[in-house]
Amino acid sequence: MAPETLPAVDAALARRLVGAQFPHWAGLPLRPVEPGGSDHAIFRMGADLSVRLPRHAGAIDQAKKEAEWLPRLAPVLPLAVPEPVAVGEPGSGYPWSWAVSRWLPGEVATVDALAGSHDAAATLAGFLTDLQRQPTEGAGDLTGRPLSARDAATRAAIEQAGDVFGASAMLELWEAALGAPAWDRPPVWFHGDFHTGNLLTTGGRLSSVIDFGGLGVGDPACDLMVAFTLLAAGPRATFRAALGTDDATWTRGRGWALSTGLNAYTHYAADHPGVAAQTTRQIVQALTDARTGR
Repeated sequence: MAPETLPAVDAALARRLVGAQFPHWAGLPLRPVEPGGSDHAIFRMGADLSVRLPRHAGAIDQAKKEAEWLPRLAPVLPLAVPEPVAVGEPGSGYPWSWAVSRWLPGEVATVDALAGSHDAAATLAGFLTDLQRQPTEGAGDLTGRPLSARDAATRAAIEQAGDVFGASAMLELWEAALGAPAWDRPPVWFHGDFHTGNLLTTGGRLSSVIDFGGLGVGDPACDLMVAFTLLAAGPRATFRAALGTDDATWTRGRGWALSTGLNAYTHYAADHPGVAAQTTRQIVQALTDARTGR
């Protein structure tokens, strides 16, 4: 779908969809959650529910994916994850499936609060360890793309942002990541978008992981980006040790952090100061880790 034909997603549309398809919830108050994500518009419905509507075609599979897999994974994970309640169908001029889930309380995790926390580092490692242990039978259609699939786009982004972060250092990190030995073990589950914005805290401690649109199976290196989006050097070392990550996987993880950070930086940073700050930190931390091992 061309950008100019993307559906207008607002609270009025969400109310129409809920009222037509789930009339027993039609009387609940519904308000937008700000800031929304680039992939979904999110609305809180009543006290206990959330409504998530994809903004573009790249996010349209998430509702059904979460409805199928999160009920299987949630009971064995140490942090709360979204509990799907219903999957809505296209309607009211809106072309895609959408989701109703249980509302998860909490605040979005911040670098200021958690960067220096070894406890948070161990909690994140524990979550990924438990996720990776779960059986992957039946998930073959969720096989992730290799890091090399991002090569052309990442090199273009390095050229675009070279004056900001140093093109030669970024190329060195990127080529090392591409040259690292590939994942040669059975595929494991990964979250796929494991960064600060998808972590919630309550009482200053990590409590929930949200947004499983990137959920898949394969090489778990992509989830190491959280070490560079959230953690300082000391807790990053704690995270790596607790997860038992080998050198090759860590090197690929740095590549994922650089690539995803650059993608968001080049697309959104000019208009979104929060994205600029978060992705700048992610890129700089990956470069610092590559240079110093910290």
